[in-house]
Amino acid sequence: MNIEVMNGAATKAERTEEREQVTPASSPGLSGMTTLIFAVACGLSVANVYFAHPLLDAMAHDFAIAPASIGIVVMVTQIGYALGLLFIVPLGDLFDRRKLIAGQAVLSAVALIAVGVAPNAAMLLASLAVVGLLAVVVQVLVAYAADLAAPSQRGRAVGTVTSGVITGILLARFVAGVVADFAGWRWVYVVSAALTLFMAVLLYLILPRHEAERPSTSYPRLLASVVLLFVKEPLLRVRAVLALLIFASFNVLWAPLVLPLSAPPFSLSHTAIGLFGLAGVAGALGARWTGGLVDRGRGQLVTGLSLLLMTAAWLPIAFMGMSLWLLVAGIVMLDLAIQATHVTNQSLIFARRPDARSRLVGGYMIFYSLGSALGSIVSTMAYGVAGWSGVSLLGVGIGLLALLFWALTLRVGR
Repeated sequence: MNIEVMNGAATKAERTEEREQVTPASSPGLSGMTTLIFAVACGLSVANVYFAHPLLDAMAHDFAIAPASIGIVVMVTQIGYALGLLFIVPLGDLFDRRKLIAGQAVLSAVALIAVGVAPNAAMLLASLAVVGLLAVVVQVLVAYAADLAAPSQRGRAVGTVTSGVITGILLARFVAGVVADFAGWRWVYVVSAALTLFMAVLLYLILPRHEAERPSTSYPRLLASVVLLFVKEPLLRVRAVLALLIFASFNVLWAPLVLPLSAPPFSLSHTAIGLFGLAGVAGALGARWTGGLVDRGRGQLVTGLSLLLMTAAWLPIAFMGMSLWLLVAGIVMLDLAIQATHVTNQSLIFARRPDARSRLVGGYMIFYSLGSALGSIVSTMAYGVAGWSGVSLLGVGIGLLALLFWALTLRVGR
């Protein structure tokens, strides 16, 4: 009798664990077309966050915002994104994700239209904050792809969907520049709203109508568990701070870059400025080998070398006035270093707590957004005060700070 009771309890515990993991063993898998649609949806959603970078000068002109303050446009979008990571992404563990994803996409389309027709700066900033808030549908889609994919297909499916995110970031500036040159910056957001609305309908039609049973928990407890992870996991705290610093450096470059490139002596078009974003493909290449090095126990070495490269990248960037090819070289160096560190960060924290990966990435990405917001506003202020030299010194300072922090925390995660 006792053995039967114990077996029954074990069976019940196993069923509970299966429900908590959400992914049923009989997952039908993802077709190639559905995976591709997920990737495109992720790319479009994340692009909405980055469209503004090559458009800052036009926005500043239309709304009479000083160049030193125009970084607030990127800052409010990133703050909205950070809030979405904390308050919206966890909802995927409570509600029907088909309805949640489609609903976010529809609301995103409304917010994008609001940006496109904004009559004043206040409306512009408020609408962009909502765009950032709802763009976290990217994280919901990536997690959902992992749940839907069969175990043998999971890595490939998640890799494909994540490639959509990288592509969206790389192409956002170029596409925004081309559309702005032909029709004005407002049409960038109007066109994106139409595409986002179409994607909402498409996702609603193709996503499964029934999901596996999920654990019963309250929304406050779900949010509290994210905070508890930071309390219990020193490695998460360290890597989150590094995320803040590297993405601050990333936006120190990209937020004000349009200002000198659109002014004499360069006087480049938005299309030409957007082309510089394509140099970021080096970051995607960097992500291919970094994970393998981390698996072989070289995570700290990769981090140190990447932070050195990130700091050194500001030397050619500082002298872009001599040649724009120096700027291209600096962009390749900077993006490669940041992507390598980013992949290393995620690989290390995911290995530490496989049972809490969704909450880990949500908490980690909050610091990514905060760093992006901080870098955007501080860099445009530096440009207003000291020009491109001030921006470059700021980038070097952040790189040195990141190196110092990494050196002081080497013991964590060994």
